[in-house]
Amino acid sequence: MPGSVSAPGKRRFPIHIVVFIAPGAVIYTLFLIYPLLDSLRIGFFGNETDGGGFVGFRNYALLLFDPDWSERFRGAFVNSLIFFFINVFVQTPVALMLAALLANKTRFSTFYRTAIFVPAVLSLVIVAFVWQLILSPVWGVSRDLMGLFGLAQFFQPWLGLQETALTTLALISVWQFLGIPMMLFYAALLSIPEELTEAARIDGASSWNVFWDIKFPLLLPIIGIVTLLTYIGNMSAFDVIFAVKGPLAGPNFSTDTLMTFFYRTFFGTGFQQPNPVMGGAVAGATFIILMAGVAAYFFLWQRRVRSYEL
Repeated sequence: MPGSVSAPGKRRFPIHIVVFIAPGAVIYTLFLIYPLLDSLRIGFFGNETDGGGFVGFRNYALLLFDPDWSERFRGAFVNSLIFFFINVFVQTPVALMLAALLANKTRFSTFYRTAIFVPAVLSLVIVAFVWQLILSPVWGVSRDLMGLFGLAQFFQPWLGLQETALTTLALISVWQFLGIPMMLFYAALLSIPEELTEAARIDGASSWNVFWDIKFPLLLPIIGIVTLLTYIGNMSAFDVIFAVKGPLAGPNFSTDTLMTFFYRTFFGTGFQQPNPVMGGAVAGATFIILMAGVAAYFFLWQRRVRSYEL
């Protein structure tokens, strides 16, 4: 019919895509992007006591060089790095090992996958409460469990010691979210063509050689993605620390991370007045640290993976 055929080479605008994306984009902008940008903005302004005008990078200079701020900021940054390194060097290898075992279609593999993934969907408040009960030196069961193996003399109140509190919280985080990288590795392993592994076995390669020489190189892109997600999630770790140790991140700030430091600075506590402009500076510094890690991933890891594939 005349007029029913569109002009050659002309495509209609996919309005249905906008309809489906718009609600999520609006919510994401209102509750994430706008608060983030506004937090970054107020980091460049002064407090009401000094006029509240634009002060440039003065708050960042205080954060880095003023003794009242720099000590706690450096401590939070170092703790965040430790938290990340424990997660990436414990969680990632264990998740890869479990994924490799489950990809072999062992008996009850479905049950094992479910059991390992279940903690990732549990409420963090429940996880924090349960682990505090387990590790409590008064009514916890960890001492008795260690006694079954003759290790009761090594029990300590790990959450209450400065030397062990951060490591303990990091291991709790490893336990809870182990299922996520495991499922990513599992899906990647299942996507590897069977022809590659079968040909290697016909040539006499052992299961160990098949994994390290064939499967592991193909997993490098997903290992990089898991490492990046772990970096972003753990350098901004807040929930497990706040749920277990509160805003003061005790004992003696030994579990203080960039996000707990931001929360305490921006909103204040019973021992500290809120300081939104310095909180904005902490948010800005954290954003720069996260973006530096993302840039390192794209310019170093991605380039290395591409050169390896070539």
